[in-house]
Amino acid sequence: MRWRGRRGSANIEDRRGQGGRIVRRGRRGAARAGGIGGFGLIAILVVGWVLGIDVRPFLGLVGGDGYVQTQSAPTGTGPATQADREMGQFVSVVLADTEAVWSGIFREQLGASYVPVTLVLFDGVTPSPCGNASGATGPFYCPADKKAYLDTAFFTTLERQMGAGGDFAAAYVVAHEVAHYVQDELGILEQANRIRAQAPEAEANAVSVRIELQADCYSGIWARLADERFDILERGDIQEAINAAHRIGDDYLQRRAGRVPAPHTFTHGTSEQRARWFDTGYRSADLTACDTFSATRL
Repeated sequence: MRWRGRRGSANIEDRRGQGGRIVRRGRRGAARAGGIGGFGLIAILVVGWVLGIDVRPFLGLVGGDGYVQTQSAPTGTGPATQADREMGQFVSVVLADTEAVWSGIFREQLGASYVPVTLVLFDGVTPSPCGNASGATGPFYCPADKKAYLDTAFFTTLERQMGAGGDFAAAYVVAHEVAHYVQDELGILEQANRIRAQAPEAEANAVSVRIELQADCYSGIWARLADERFDILERGDIQEAINAAHRIGDDYLQRRAGRVPAPHTFTHGTSEQRARWFDTGYRSADLTACDTFSATRL
């Protein structure tokens, strides 16, 4: 991906290096976020990341009093390294590209103005109205404050543990979280979450799958239009994104965890579905092509 030397976004809240903290919340938890056997702690964290599951109860981070206690000594308290600064610059450029693309889409396809999302970069633990953001939660969008949260260490895990490396795989992750904000701005996320909150678990999961696949489709639209406008794509970039989509499919993750895939538990879609909906957005560059809620075949 061609990103060096290009304009970055001012809509980044960089909390890296601020350290963790103890955050207490009521027994009933906080607002829900919008929206990735045998390989240990990293595997547990990755499954939590990509499935949108808070795995802290499995890691012994929930106290007996029913309050959530985050790590008090996170890893990201030292001075920023050159790699940290470079990753921050990369994310800033990708976010700026999403701003340009979605501003154009809102204007040309919707006759509306696009107000950019704020992206929070963190390491260790940081609070959000949707619960604590940490290595156990991974990238997510919080409708309560309309911010996306990202620990850039996720990119390293995606590459080293999941085999989904490359800068455009990382860009796809950013674009996917921005896509949840777009869904929120269009009223899609609120309506879907309302349905999800009132439905039995299996039906709620099915709604979640449609939310996530639409976000994948929107990510494909971004990739197509960002390339047309800024010439960002290099050979193999789209395949990097599609490979990342494959590696974070529910069926792939469940098999890797030593489980038989159980479709009624899927919350993000299969590897094939995620890759196909990204490709649908990329090929069409049209919001109407991403209507996963009306689709008879996911």
